[in-house]
Amino acid sequence: MTNDQPQTPHPAQTPHPAQTPHPAGTEPPGSPASGHASGPTSTSTEPPALTRSPFTSDTFTSATFVTVGSGPRIALAAVWLLTRAGMLLLLLRDDLGIGGVAREVALYEHWYGKFTAGTFPPGDATWQYPPGAGLVIMSPGVLPWLTYFQAFVALTLLADAVVTLALARADGARLTHGAWVWVCGLPLLLHLPLARYDVQTTALAVLALLALTARRTAAHQLGGALAGIGAMVKVWPALALLGTPRGRTTREAWTAAAVTAVVLLATLALFFSESLGFLRQQGDRGIQIESLGGTALALARSAGAWPGSVEFRYGALEYVGPYVSTLGHLSLLLTVAALGWLVVWRVRAHRWAPATPYDTALAAVLLFTVTSRVISPQYMIWLLGLAAVCLTSRDTVMRPVALLLLPAAALSALAYPVLYFDVIDGTPTGLAVMVLRNGLLLAAALLAARRLWTSTVAAAREE
Repeated sequence: MTNDQPQTPHPAQTPHPAQTPHPAGTEPPGSPASGHASGPTSTSTEPPALTRSPFTSDTFTSATFVTVGSGPRIALAAVWLLTRAGMLLLLLRDDLGIGGVAREVALYEHWYGKFTAGTFPPGDATWQYPPGAGLVIMSPGVLPWLTYFQAFVALTLLADAVVTLALARADGARLTHGAWVWVCGLPLLLHLPLARYDVQTTALAVLALLALTARRTAAHQLGGALAGIGAMVKVWPALALLGTPRGRTTREAWTAAAVTAVVLLATLALFFSESLGFLRQQGDRGIQIESLGGTALALARSAGAWPGSVEFRYGALEYVGPYVSTLGHLSLLLTVAALGWLVVWRVRAHRWAPATPYDTALAAVLLFTVTSRVISPQYMIWLLGLAAVCLTSRDTVMRPVALLLLPAAALSALAYPVLYFDVIDGTPTGLAVMVLRNGLLLAAALLAARRLWTSTVAAAREE
Protein backbone atom coordinates (compact mmCIF):
# COMPACT_ATOMS: atom_id res chain seq x y z
CA MET A 1 0.00 0.00 0.00
CA THR A 2 1.09 3.49 -0.65
CA ASN A 3 1.88 5.40 2.49
CA ASP A 4 0.28 8.75 3.07
CA GLN A 5 1.72 12.10 3.89
CA PRO A 6 1.63 12.40 7.63
CA GLN A 7 0.88 15.48 9.51
CA THR A 8 2.66 18.59 10.68
CA PRO A 9 5.80 17.82 12.66
CA HIS A 10 6.12 18.70 16.32
CA PRO A 11 7.63 22.18 16.70
CA ALA A 12 9.88 21.25 19.50
CA GLN A 13 -33.73 -8.19 9.53
CA THR A 14 -34.55 -11.07 8.67
CA PRO A 15 -32.12 -13.24 6.79
CA HIS A 16 -32.13 -12.82 3.06
CA PRO A 17 -31.76 -15.40 0.33
CA ALA A 18 -28.22 -16.25 -0.62
CA GLN A 19 -27.00 -17.83 -3.79
CA THR A 20 -26.59 -21.50 -4.37
CA PRO A 21 -23.02 -22.75 -4.02
CA HIS A 22 -21.35 -23.41 -7.34
CA PRO A 23 -18.25 -25.12 -8.63
CA ALA A 24 -15.00 -23.23 -8.74
CA GLY A 25 -14.49 -21.22 -11.91
CA THR A 26 -18.20 -20.65 -12.56
CA GLU A 27 -20.65 -17.85 -11.94
CA PRO A 28 -23.52 -18.62 -9.56
CA PRO A 29 -26.92 -18.57 -11.29
CA GLY A 30 -28.67 -15.29 -10.72
CA SER A 31 -25.44 -13.51 -9.75
CA PRO A 32 -24.83 -10.04 -11.11
CA ALA A 33 -22.32 -11.48 -13.52
CA SER A 34 -24.30 -14.45 -14.77
CA GLY A 35 -26.77 -12.61 -16.92
CA HIS A 36 -29.65 -14.83 -15.74
CA ALA A 37 -32.63 -13.71 -13.76
CA SER A 38 -33.05 -16.92 -11.80
CA GLY A 39 -33.37 -16.36 -8.08
CA PRO A 40 -31.31 -17.82 -5.28
CA THR A 41 -32.20 -21.10 -3.71
CA SER A 42 -30.59 -20.95 -0.29
CA THR A 43 -32.53 -19.56 2.65
CA SER A 44 -29.89 -17.70 4.62
CA THR A 45 -27.25 -15.12 3.99
CA GLU A 46 -25.02 -15.76 7.00
CA PRO A 47 -24.02 -19.21 8.21
CA PRO A 48 -25.39 -20.29 11.58
CA ALA A 49 -21.94 -19.96 13.19
CA LEU A 50 -22.03 -16.20 12.79
CA THR A 51 -24.98 -15.86 15.13
CA ARG A 52 -22.71 -16.77 18.03
CA SER A 53 -21.29 -13.26 18.00
CA PRO A 54 -23.22 -10.73 20.08
CA PHE A 55 -22.67 -8.23 17.28
CA THR A 56 -24.82 -10.23 14.87
CA SER A 57 -28.04 -10.55 16.80
CA ASP A 58 -31.11 -8.90 15.31
CA THR A 59 -31.57 -6.90 18.49
CA PHE A 60 -28.04 -5.52 18.40
CA THR A 61 -28.16 -4.60 14.73
CA SER A 62 -31.61 -3.01 14.91
CA ALA A 63 -30.88 -1.09 18.09
CA THR A 64 -27.78 0.36 16.55
CA PHE A 65 -28.94 1.21 13.05
CA VAL A 66 -32.67 1.77 13.12
CA THR A 67 -32.08 4.99 15.05
CA VAL A 68 -30.46 6.32 11.88
CA GLY A 69 -32.70 4.70 9.32
CA SER A 70 -32.57 5.30 5.58
CA GLY A 71 -34.78 8.36 5.99
CA PRO A 72 -35.99 10.67 3.23
CA ARG A 73 -33.31 11.87 0.89
CA ILE A 74 -34.06 15.46 1.77
CA ALA A 75 -33.02 14.70 5.34
CA LEU A 76 -29.81 13.11 4.08
CA ALA A 77 -29.10 16.19 1.99
CA ALA A 78 -29.78 18.48 4.94
CA VAL A 79 -27.41 16.55 7.21
CA TRP A 80 -24.77 16.56 4.49
CA LEU A 81 -25.01 20.32 4.09
CA LEU A 82 -24.89 21.00 7.83
CA THR A 83 -21.98 18.68 8.55
CA ARG A 84 -19.95 19.82 5.56
CA ALA A 85 -20.52 23.44 6.49
CA GLY A 86 -19.15 22.64 9.95
CA MET A 87 -16.15 20.84 8.46
CA LEU A 88 -15.49 23.78 6.14
CA LEU A 89 -15.66 26.22 9.05
CA LEU A 90 -13.13 24.15 11.01
CA LEU A 91 -10.85 24.08 7.97
CA LEU A 92 -10.99 27.85 7.53
CA ARG A 93 -10.10 28.36 11.21
CA ASP A 94 -7.61 25.45 11.22
CA ASP A 95 -6.56 26.08 14.82
CA LEU A 96 -7.82 22.92 16.49
CA GLY A 97 -5.17 21.09 18.48
CA ILE A 98 -1.84 21.21 16.69
CA GLY A 99 -3.45 23.09 13.79
CA GLY A 100 -2.03 23.30 10.30
CA VAL A 101 -4.24 20.61 8.74
CA ALA A 102 -4.61 22.74 5.60
CA ARG A 103 -0.85 22.94 5.06
CA GLU A 104 -1.04 19.66 3.16
CA VAL A 105 -2.89 21.50 0.39
CA ALA A 106 0.02 23.94 0.20
CA LEU A 107 2.27 20.94 -0.48
CA TYR A 108 -0.11 19.83 -3.23
CA GLU A 109 0.13 23.31 -4.74
CA HIS A 110 3.92 23.05 -4.68
CA TRP A 111 3.71 19.77 -6.57
CA TYR A 112 1.22 21.37 -8.97
CA GLY A 113 3.98 23.78 -9.94
CA LYS A 114 6.25 20.83 -10.76
CA PHE A 115 3.58 19.25 -12.95
CA THR A 116 3.11 22.45 -14.91
CA ALA A 117 6.84 22.22 -15.64
CA GLY A 118 6.30 18.72 -17.07
CA THR A 119 7.79 16.61 -14.30
CA PHE A 120 6.80 14.68 -11.22
CA PRO A 121 8.50 16.05 -8.08
CA PRO A 122 12.13 15.01 -8.64
CA GLY A 123 14.07 13.84 -5.59
CA ASP A 124 11.26 14.87 -3.23
CA ALA A 125 11.11 12.51 -0.24
CA THR A 126 7.53 13.56 0.44
CA TRP A 127 6.28 12.41 -2.99
CA GLN A 128 5.37 8.78 -2.35
CA TYR A 129 2.34 8.27 -4.56
CA PRO A 130 1.72 6.39 -7.81
CA PRO A 131 1.73 8.61 -10.90
CA GLY A 132 -2.06 8.75 -11.15
CA ALA A 133 -2.06 10.91 -8.04
CA GLY A 134 -0.73 13.68 -10.24
CA LEU A 135 -4.11 13.89 -11.95
CA VAL A 136 -5.80 14.70 -8.64
CA ILE A 137 -3.09 17.20 -7.73
CA MET A 138 -3.51 18.90 -11.11
CA SER A 139 -7.33 18.85 -11.05
CA PRO A 140 -7.76 22.25 -9.33
CA GLY A 141 -6.47 23.73 -12.58
CA VAL A 142 -9.92 23.16 -14.09
CA LEU A 143 -11.22 25.99 -11.86
CA PRO A 144 -8.80 28.80 -12.76
CA TRP A 145 -11.02 31.53 -11.31
CA LEU A 146 -10.38 30.10 -7.80
CA THR A 147 -7.18 29.88 -5.79
CA TYR A 148 -5.58 26.44 -5.65
CA PHE A 149 -6.80 25.95 -2.08
CA GLN A 150 -10.37 26.99 -2.92
CA ALA A 151 -10.47 24.80 -6.02
CA PHE A 152 -9.06 21.77 -4.20
CA VAL A 153 -11.62 22.02 -1.38
CA ALA A 154 -14.45 22.58 -3.87
CA LEU A 155 -13.48 19.47 -5.85
CA THR A 156 -13.15 17.46 -2.63
CA LEU A 157 -16.67 18.47 -1.62
CA LEU A 158 -17.87 17.54 -5.10
CA ALA A 159 -16.31 14.08 -4.79
CA ASP A 160 -17.91 13.76 -1.35
CA ALA A 161 -21.30 14.66 -2.83
CA VAL A 162 -20.86 12.12 -5.64
CA VAL A 163 -20.13 9.39 -3.10
CA THR A 164 -23.20 10.40 -1.10
CA LEU A 165 -25.46 10.35 -4.15
CA ALA A 166 -24.11 6.98 -5.32
CA LEU A 167 -24.62 5.42 -1.89
CA ALA A 168 -28.11 6.92 -1.56
CA ARG A 169 -29.06 5.48 -4.93
CA ALA A 170 -27.67 2.07 -3.96
CA ASP A 171 -29.58 2.21 -0.68
CA GLY A 172 -32.79 2.90 -2.56
CA ALA A 173 -35.94 2.24 -0.58
CA ARG A 174 -34.41 -0.63 1.37
CA LEU A 175 -33.62 -0.45 5.05
CA THR A 176 -29.89 -0.06 4.54
CA HIS A 177 -27.58 2.57 5.93
CA GLY A 178 -24.65 3.09 3.61
CA ALA A 179 -25.27 6.72 2.75
CA TRP A 180 -25.94 7.62 6.37
CA VAL A 181 -22.71 5.99 7.56
CA TRP A 182 -20.76 8.03 5.04
CA VAL A 183 -22.57 11.32 5.66
CA CYS A 184 -22.40 11.03 9.46
CA GLY A 185 -19.10 9.14 9.69
CA LEU A 186 -16.88 11.45 7.66
CA PRO A 187 -17.36 14.47 9.99
CA LEU A 188 -15.97 12.34 12.82
CA LEU A 189 -12.61 13.09 11.21
CA LEU A 190 -13.35 16.81 11.60
CA HIS A 191 -11.96 18.96 8.76
CA LEU A 192 -9.11 16.67 7.75
CA PRO A 193 -10.98 15.00 4.81
CA LEU A 194 -11.30 18.38 3.07
CA ALA A 195 -7.52 18.87 3.07
CA ARG A 196 -6.51 15.44 1.75
CA TYR A 197 -7.15 13.87 -1.63
CA ASP A 198 -8.33 10.59 -0.08
CA VAL A 199 -11.99 11.52 -0.63
CA GLN A 200 -11.38 11.53 -4.38
CA THR A 201 -9.59 8.18 -4.17
CA THR A 202 -12.37 6.71 -2.07
CA ALA A 203 -14.92 7.94 -4.61
CA LEU A 204 -13.17 5.88 -7.30
CA ALA A 205 -13.30 2.75 -5.14
CA VAL A 206 -16.93 3.27 -4.10
CA LEU A 207 -18.12 3.83 -7.67
CA ALA A 208 -16.09 0.85 -8.87
CA LEU A 209 -17.66 -1.48 -6.31
CA LEU A 210 -21.19 -0.30 -7.01
CA ALA A 211 -20.67 -0.79 -10.75
CA LEU A 212 -19.26 -4.30 -10.33
CA THR A 213 -22.52 -5.65 -8.89
CA ALA A 214 -24.57 -4.67 -11.94
CA ARG A 215 -25.47 -7.28 -14.55
CA ARG A 216 -24.19 -5.58 -17.67
CA THR A 217 -20.76 -6.16 -19.16
CA ALA A 218 -20.30 -2.42 -19.62
CA ALA A 219 -20.84 -1.90 -15.88
CA HIS A 220 -18.21 -4.53 -15.03
CA GLN A 221 -15.77 -2.89 -17.39
CA LEU A 222 -16.53 0.53 -15.94
CA GLY A 223 -15.99 -0.79 -12.42
CA GLY A 224 -12.69 -2.32 -13.45
CA ALA A 225 -11.58 0.86 -15.17
CA LEU A 226 -12.39 2.96 -12.10
CA ALA A 227 -10.50 0.53 -9.88
CA GLY A 228 -7.56 0.67 -12.30
CA ILE A 229 -7.51 4.47 -12.16
CA GLY A 230 -7.79 4.29 -8.37
CA ALA A 231 -4.83 1.92 -8.21
CA MET A 232 -2.78 4.42 -10.19
CA VAL A 233 -3.82 7.14 -7.74
CA LYS A 234 -3.23 5.35 -4.44
CA VAL A 235 -2.86 1.57 -5.00
CA TRP A 236 -5.43 0.31 -2.49
CA PRO A 237 -8.53 0.69 -4.76
CA ALA A 238 -7.19 -2.30 -6.72
CA LEU A 239 -8.40 -4.39 -3.77
CA ALA A 240 -11.97 -3.53 -4.79
CA LEU A 241 -11.64 -6.21 -7.49
CA LEU A 242 -10.58 -9.00 -5.16
CA GLY A 243 -14.11 -10.14 -4.37
CA THR A 244 -15.59 -10.21 -7.88
CA PRO A 245 -17.38 -13.50 -8.63
CA ARG A 246 -15.37 -16.00 -10.64
CA GLY A 247 -16.04 -16.16 -14.31
CA ARG A 248 -17.22 -13.42 -16.62
CA THR A 249 -17.38 -10.63 -14.04
CA THR A 250 -13.77 -11.20 -12.95
CA ARG A 251 -12.48 -11.44 -16.50
CA GLU A 252 -14.23 -8.28 -17.61
CA ALA A 253 -13.37 -6.21 -14.54
CA TRP A 254 -9.77 -7.32 -14.12
CA THR A 255 -9.02 -6.91 -17.83
CA ALA A 256 -10.49 -3.42 -17.85
CA ALA A 257 -8.52 -2.49 -14.73
CA ALA A 258 -5.22 -3.74 -16.16
CA VAL A 259 -5.71 -2.05 -19.53
CA THR A 260 -6.75 1.23 -17.92
CA ALA A 261 -3.82 1.24 -15.50
CA VAL A 262 -1.29 0.49 -18.24
CA VAL A 263 -2.71 3.13 -20.60
CA LEU A 264 -2.78 5.74 -17.83
CA LEU A 265 0.77 4.92 -16.73
CA ALA A 266 2.05 5.07 -20.31
CA THR A 267 0.29 8.37 -20.97
CA LEU A 268 1.70 10.01 -17.85
CA ALA A 269 5.18 8.66 -18.59
CA LEU A 270 4.92 10.12 -22.09
CA PHE A 271 4.04 13.64 -20.94
CA PHE A 272 5.89 13.86 -17.61
CA SER A 273 9.35 12.86 -16.50
CA GLU A 274 10.12 11.05 -13.22
CA SER A 275 6.73 9.28 -13.26
CA LEU A 276 8.12 6.35 -11.27
CA GLY A 277 10.27 8.39 -8.94
CA PHE A 278 7.93 7.63 -6.02
CA LEU A 279 9.31 4.09 -5.82
CA ARG A 280 12.63 5.39 -4.51
CA GLN A 281 10.91 7.03 -1.54
CA GLN A 282 8.88 4.04 -0.35
CA GLY A 283 11.67 1.68 0.65
CA ASP A 284 13.19 4.03 3.23
CA ARG A 285 10.03 4.59 5.23
CA GLY A 286 10.24 3.75 8.93
CA ILE A 287 7.65 3.24 11.66
CA GLN A 288 5.23 6.14 11.80
CA ILE A 289 4.04 7.09 15.28
CA GLU A 290 0.37 6.32 14.58
CA SER A 291 0.89 2.78 13.29
CA LEU A 292 0.41 -0.35 15.37
CA GLY A 293 4.18 -0.79 15.48
CA GLY A 294 4.51 2.82 16.55
CA THR A 295 2.08 2.26 19.39
CA ALA A 296 4.11 -0.74 20.56
CA LEU A 297 7.28 1.38 20.57
CA ALA A 298 5.50 4.21 22.40
CA LEU A 299 4.37 1.82 25.11
CA ALA A 300 7.89 0.40 25.41
CA ARG A 301 9.36 3.90 25.61
CA SER A 302 6.82 4.88 28.27
CA ALA A 303 7.82 1.84 30.34
CA GLY A 304 11.50 2.72 30.01
CA ALA A 305 12.22 -0.42 27.98
CA TRP A 306 13.09 1.36 24.71
CA PRO A 307 15.38 4.41 24.36
CA GLY A 308 14.25 5.67 20.95
CA SER A 309 12.86 9.05 19.94
CA VAL A 310 10.62 10.75 17.38
CA GLU A 311 12.02 12.44 14.29
CA PHE A 312 10.57 14.01 11.15
CA ARG A 313 11.78 11.77 8.33
CA TYR A 314 10.56 11.25 4.75
CA GLY A 315 7.63 13.55 5.31
CA ALA A 316 6.47 11.77 8.47
CA LEU A 317 6.95 11.71 12.20
CA GLU A 318 8.67 8.38 12.77
CA TYR A 319 10.35 6.52 15.59
CA VAL A 320 14.10 6.11 15.38
CA GLY A 321 16.22 3.88 17.58
CA PRO A 322 16.97 0.21 18.27
CA TYR A 323 14.71 -2.43 16.74
CA VAL A 324 12.87 0.04 14.49
CA SER A 325 14.29 -1.54 11.36
CA THR A 326 13.36 -5.00 12.61
CA LEU A 327 9.85 -3.86 13.39
CA GLY A 328 9.57 -2.32 9.93
CA HIS A 329 10.57 -5.61 8.32
CA LEU A 330 8.05 -7.42 10.51
CA SER A 331 5.32 -5.06 9.29
CA LEU A 332 6.24 -5.82 5.68
CA LEU A 333 6.22 -9.53 6.45
CA LEU A 334 2.75 -9.24 7.99
CA THR A 335 1.55 -7.35 4.91
CA VAL A 336 2.82 -10.19 2.71
CA ALA A 337 1.09 -12.67 5.02
CA ALA A 338 -2.15 -10.72 4.70
CA LEU A 339 -1.84 -10.84 0.92
CA GLY A 340 -1.19 -14.58 1.11
CA TRP A 341 -4.29 -15.08 3.24
CA LEU A 342 -6.38 -13.15 0.74
CA VAL A 343 -5.06 -15.29 -2.12
CA VAL A 344 -5.91 -18.45 -0.18
CA TRP A 345 -9.36 -17.04 0.53
CA ARG A 346 -9.88 -16.28 -3.16
CA VAL A 347 -8.96 -19.83 -4.12
CA ARG A 348 -11.10 -21.52 -1.48
CA ALA A 349 -14.17 -19.27 -1.50
CA HIS A 350 -17.14 -20.89 -3.22
CA ARG A 351 -20.14 -19.02 -1.90
CA TRP A 352 -20.73 -15.56 -3.37
CA ALA A 353 -23.53 -13.38 -2.00
CA PRO A 354 -24.42 -10.03 -3.60
CA ALA A 355 -22.42 -8.23 -0.90
CA THR A 356 -19.31 -10.43 -1.11
CA PRO A 357 -17.37 -8.01 -3.36
CA TYR A 358 -18.08 -5.21 -0.88
CA ASP A 359 -17.20 -7.29 2.17
CA THR A 360 -13.99 -8.52 0.58
CA ALA A 361 -12.81 -5.01 -0.25
CA LEU A 362 -13.36 -3.80 3.31
CA ALA A 363 -11.65 -6.84 4.85
CA ALA A 364 -8.68 -6.57 2.48
CA VAL A 365 -8.09 -2.85 3.06
CA LEU A 366 -8.39 -3.36 6.82
CA LEU A 367 -5.77 -6.10 6.76
CA PHE A 368 -3.38 -3.97 4.73
CA THR A 369 -4.02 -0.98 6.97
CA VAL A 370 -3.26 -2.65 10.29
CA THR A 371 -0.07 -4.26 8.93
CA SER A 372 1.18 -0.99 7.43
CA ARG A 373 4.11 0.99 8.79
CA VAL A 374 1.88 4.06 8.53
CA ILE A 375 -1.71 4.56 9.68
CA SER A 376 -2.48 8.20 9.05
CA PRO A 377 -5.93 9.42 10.12
CA GLN A 378 -6.94 9.92 6.48
CA TYR A 379 -6.82 6.14 6.06
CA MET A 380 -10.11 6.15 7.93
CA ILE A 381 -11.70 7.88 4.94
CA TRP A 382 -11.07 4.76 2.88
CA LEU A 383 -12.46 2.47 5.54
CA LEU A 384 -15.58 4.57 6.12
CA GLY A 385 -16.27 4.63 2.40
CA LEU A 386 -15.93 0.87 2.04
CA ALA A 387 -18.01 0.25 5.16
CA ALA A 388 -20.70 2.49 3.71
CA VAL A 389 -20.72 0.46 0.49
CA CYS A 390 -21.10 -2.74 2.52
CA LEU A 391 -24.10 -1.31 4.31
CA THR A 392 -25.93 -0.58 1.06
CA SER A 393 -26.59 -4.33 0.94
CA ARG A 394 -28.73 -6.24 3.39
CA ASP A 395 -26.59 -9.31 2.63
CA THR A 396 -23.42 -7.86 4.10
CA VAL A 397 -21.70 -9.58 7.03
CA MET A 398 -19.70 -6.45 7.90
CA ARG A 399 -22.21 -4.56 10.06
CA PRO A 400 -20.26 -5.10 13.31
CA VAL A 401 -17.06 -4.09 11.52
CA ALA A 402 -18.68 -0.84 10.45
CA LEU A 403 -19.68 -0.23 14.05
CA LEU A 404 -16.08 -0.57 15.19
CA LEU A 405 -14.87 1.85 12.54
CA LEU A 406 -17.05 4.74 13.71
CA PRO A 407 -15.41 5.16 17.14
CA ALA A 408 -12.04 4.44 15.52
CA ALA A 409 -12.63 7.44 13.23
CA ALA A 410 -13.51 9.67 16.17
CA LEU A 411 -10.39 8.56 18.03
CA SER A 412 -8.31 9.25 14.93
CA ALA A 413 -9.49 12.85 15.00
CA LEU A 414 -8.54 13.04 18.66
CA ALA A 415 -5.08 11.71 17.81
CA TYR A 416 -4.71 14.26 15.02
CA PRO A 417 -5.10 17.16 15.23
CA VAL A 418 -6.70 17.54 18.67
CA LEU A 419 -4.19 15.68 20.87
CA TYR A 420 -1.28 15.32 18.50
CA PHE A 421 1.21 16.86 20.92
CA ASP A 422 0.25 14.16 23.43
CA VAL A 423 0.68 11.45 20.80
CA ILE A 424 4.13 12.75 19.85
CA ASP A 425 5.28 13.06 23.44
CA GLY A 426 3.79 9.73 24.47
CA THR A 427 1.80 11.12 27.39
CA PRO A 428 -0.72 8.84 29.12
CA THR A 429 -3.53 10.60 27.26
CA GLY A 430 -1.81 10.21 23.90
CA LEU A 431 -1.01 6.57 24.58
CA ALA A 432 -4.59 5.84 25.63
CA VAL A 433 -5.99 7.36 22.43
CA MET A 434 -3.61 5.43 20.19
CA VAL A 435 -4.07 2.13 22.02
CA LEU A 436 -7.85 2.45 21.77
CA ARG A 437 -7.83 3.55 18.11
CA ASN A 438 -5.39 0.89 16.95
CA GLY A 439 -7.05 -1.73 19.13
CA LEU A 440 -10.36 -1.03 17.40
CA LEU A 441 -8.73 -1.23 13.97
CA LEU A 442 -7.03 -4.51 14.80
CA ALA A 443 -10.28 -5.95 16.17
CA ALA A 444 -12.13 -4.76 13.05
CA ALA A 445 -9.55 -6.36 10.74
CA LEU A 446 -9.61 -9.70 12.52
CA LEU A 447 -13.40 -9.70 12.74
CA ALA A 448 -13.74 -8.78 9.06
CA ALA A 449 -11.37 -11.58 8.01
CA ARG A 450 -13.18 -14.11 10.18
CA ARG A 451 -16.64 -13.16 8.94
CA LEU A 452 -15.53 -13.11 5.31
CA TRP A 453 -14.02 -16.58 5.63
CA THR A 454 -16.99 -17.97 7.54
CA SER A 455 -19.57 -16.63 5.12
CA THR A 456 -17.82 -17.70 1.91
CA VAL A 457 -15.60 -20.68 2.70
CA ALA A 458 -16.91 -22.37 5.84
CA ALA A 459 -20.52 -21.85 4.78
CA ALA A 460 -19.86 -23.49 1.42
CA ARG A 461 -18.46 -26.59 3.16
CA GLU A 462 -21.47 -26.82 5.48
CA GLU A 463 -23.91 -26.57 2.58
